[in-house]
Amino acid sequence: MTSRSGAPSDRGLQGMAVPRGRSMDATGASRRIPPEMPRYGEVNHVFEMMQNMLEQLLIHRPEEPIPFMIDHLQQNNDNVPKIVVLGPPAAGKTTIAMWLCKHLNSNLLTKENLIAREFSSLAAGAGGHYQKTKPVPSALLVKLIQERLREQDCVKRGWILDGIPETREQAVTIQTLGVIPRHVVRETEDKLLVTGVTCLDPLPNVPASPSPFLCAVVLSAPDTVLIERNLGKRIDPQTGEIYHTTFDWPPESDIQNRLMVPTGISELETAQKLLEYHRNIVRILPLYPKILKVISADQPCVDVFYQALTYVQTNHRSNAPFTPRVLLCGPVGSGKSLQAALLAQKYSLVNVCCGQLLKEAVADKSSYGEGIQPFFEKEMAVPDNVVISTLCQRLNQLDCIQKGWVLHGFPRDLDQARMLNRTDHRPNRVFFLNVPLESIIERVTLRRTDPVTGERYHLMYKPPPTMEIQARLLQNPKDSEEQVRLQLDLFYRHCAELGHFYEQAIMLNGDQDPYSVFEYVESGIINPLPRKVP
Repeated sequence: MTSRSGAPSDRGLQGMAVPRGRSMDATGASRRIPPEMPRYGEVNHVFEMMQNMLEQLLIHRPEEPIPFMIDHLQQNNDNVPKIVVLGPPAAGKTTIAMWLCKHLNSNLLTKENLIAREFSSLAAGAGGHYQKTKPVPSALLVKLIQERLREQDCVKRGWILDGIPETREQAVTIQTLGVIPRHVVRETEDKLLVTGVTCLDPLPNVPASPSPFLCAVVLSAPDTVLIERNLGKRIDPQTGEIYHTTFDWPPESDIQNRLMVPTGISELETAQKLLEYHRNIVRILPLYPKILKVISADQPCVDVFYQALTYVQTNHRSNAPFTPRVLLCGPVGSGKSLQAALLAQKYSLVNVCCGQLLKEAVADKSSYGEGIQPFFEKEMAVPDNVVISTLCQRLNQLDCIQKGWVLHGFPRDLDQARMLNRTDHRPNRVFFLNVPLESIIERVTLRRTDPVTGERYHLMYKPPPTMEIQARLLQNPKDSEEQVRLQLDLFYRHCAELGHFYEQAIMLNGDQDPYSVFEYVESGIINPLPRKVP
């Protein structure tokens, strides 16, 4: 995202800040759009809601569109989980699927529980095939899936498919039902492959827009590892629970004594199943082209689960207009000013430094400045109500409404954060820059200023070019170690409360190259915030 040799690259956020302050058409003059209108649309995801509803209309083409749209809105299921988990035998896909299902409060769909369903003629027919020959015809399996997905629990709470599709034929048939691939995460032998899809209702060849919670997870590992895993499987005949001699051995002796070796797990049988899986998976994966992501699966099952969970909880980027309102929080010396300047320079956001704003108000001798000046003269803190009034006056200006803004230096405590939240200027991205105490002391206490030229130096990172200049450098009294420690103590006294208040704040390591920090800030703005699941 950035170039080490110069300013950050012009990818990522470019074109993101959409002017919203004015609207133009061919028949009228420009007119001001109140800032609360786009904010309402953003907070309530109006753009995505209308987009999803339009998709459903085009897919189903109902004779009565209005009742159909009302019913679609009442279902309120645009964001329920719709996940596919794939992988070879012993890759752990069933475990991952079960954990995802429990965590997301969704419905687990396997070939076995689809066939075992009661009061379904399709399931009864599939059961006959399954008992005789094991393989269920692809067309029948897809019909079972279609029938199950129409039931209310799947409509309301979503679903997770475990081990389906098994073949290219099934994958293509499922796609005709509207499971349209969005992105694939893939790599060689020992990696976790994640495939994102967008799920629509039945109609072939209908393009889809990405939505959150719509994805497939594909697990893969070396065959030798999978064979070894499979040989250690044991099953409890009473409960059906699966255990492993190495990874998941039950502590209870009575359970240990009744465990049995399941059928079909010998080395030869597992190798045959793996051969069939590899033959099919190489024909399935090309159905999800160009959109690949790599995550290593060479790690404990819990780590694989949390990576998969993080992925399925990540919202996909939206086509909705978006004007950034960025808040940077962090202690003195954490780099807030530099990151704000980089954002302002690259994306034309308005750089709003609260301290500088108060100084400018005094210098301009504005009505706000007249109220601030007495506090400056007495070196007292400016009251919160005066600060928030001055800040709102700036954020209400047209450039902030049109371009967006990046704010730093306010709020400093919970009361100020609540005051800002009661205005029309709530931030939609909040970043906390975390830097160790030693690094902050080094950054701040070594800052110097040349009283002759006004040039700023840093004794370690930007030393003066000559001994003459170095001899006349001065330190700002506020940069002394004693003052810095006082400021840090004040910040960390309120930091935890601010972190709880801004629940979706993004925590960043600020103790690294500023352009690396900028990459993370940029990524946090252009990508949707992760969806929190209770």
